[in-house]
Amino acid sequence: KDEKDKNVFISPLSVSMALGMTLSGANSTTKDAMVKTLELSDMTTKEISQSYKSLTELLTQLDPKVIFQIANSIWYRQEMSFEEEFFNINKTYFNAIVQGLNFNKSDAAANIINAWVKQNTNGRIEKIIEAGDIDWETVMFLINAIYFKGTWTYEFDKDLTNEDWFTLPDNSPKLCQMMTQTGDFQYFENTDFQTINLPYGDGYFTMIIFLPRPEKNIDALISEFSQENWDLWIDSFAKQSGTLQFPKFTLEYEKKLNDILKSLGMAIAFDRSRADFTNMYQGPDRLFISEVKHKTFVEVNEEGTEAAAVTSVEIGTTSVDPGFVMRVDRPFVFVIRENHSQTILFMGKIVEPIL
Repeated sequence: KDEKDKNVFISPLSVSMALGMTLSGANSTTKDAMVKTLELSDMTTKEISQSYKSLTELLTQLDPKVIFQIANSIWYRQEMSFEEEFFNINKTYFNAIVQGLNFNKSDAAANIINAWVKQNTNGRIEKIIEAGDIDWETVMFLINAIYFKGTWTYEFDKDLTNEDWFTLPDNSPKLCQMMTQTGDFQYFENTDFQTINLPYGDGYFTMIIFLPRPEKNIDALISEFSQENWDLWIDSFAKQSGTLQFPKFTLEYEKKLNDILKSLGMAIAFDRSRADFTNMYQGPDRLFISEVKHKTFVEVNEEGTEAAAVTSVEIGTTSVDPGFVMRVDRPFVFVIRENHSQTILFMGKIVEPIL
């Protein structure tokens, strides 16, 4: 919400998984704060870990026509001894690879970690850390990588894709490649926006596009995204015939999440004098989260959508009725979700479609 007039693309699932792995090393009030921020209250640590495992199994095996991969890894300073139970939980429930590296050779360590990131995002995200990120304080990286490739259940005809105008937030026009599809859609509209639900593969995964009315500000619409409103909107979809015009776009996005997570109630985990990660490490030094970094990639075209996300938690020490017409020619919001578990995989705000 803080990124006015900029394209934004995040994966709540990836952030949650990386923090979920970190959570198993947290203790006392640090653990309580993280559980609250992740909205996982009333569950034991084992139940939380099991829920991530079950969700991973569901999402990755649900639709044979959609590629959905989740990978986790932990890279630690090899001369340090961490709690075996912490590593075991992450191996068992997150299927994490756990490997010690020579962090004193930061170039080599960064290359190994980034090669894993590139492999597990199908080359779409080439790196998450720089050699300069690894200093004497850095003792561990917990990394989640997600890769999604979904073909539209009903693909757009390439012959109908034309150069067209997209209106930017300052009302200036910009040329884009506009795709067009006419048919029956799951659709809903009200006085504030139009929304449409586009399925991938067998329909378990969908993209939901929210287009504010021309007089409605996109950030005002985003501020209405409460759980109550979301449930109401999802329940309001109905089959209607109409035409969708939707721009092709590609986006790479990067965001440091420290301030956001602190404001959500997790500040203690970043506090070098108060953080408690004794379930991860029992040595003389106090561990704390020094940085949470998030990188994403998305490409939307006539065939479907390819998306990837990586989250790194760095641990430091001290003539028929034509029906509706939905012309997405101005800033819009979109969500990629799995309908059965209602998991939101990715969310985006596009103010400028860049190819």
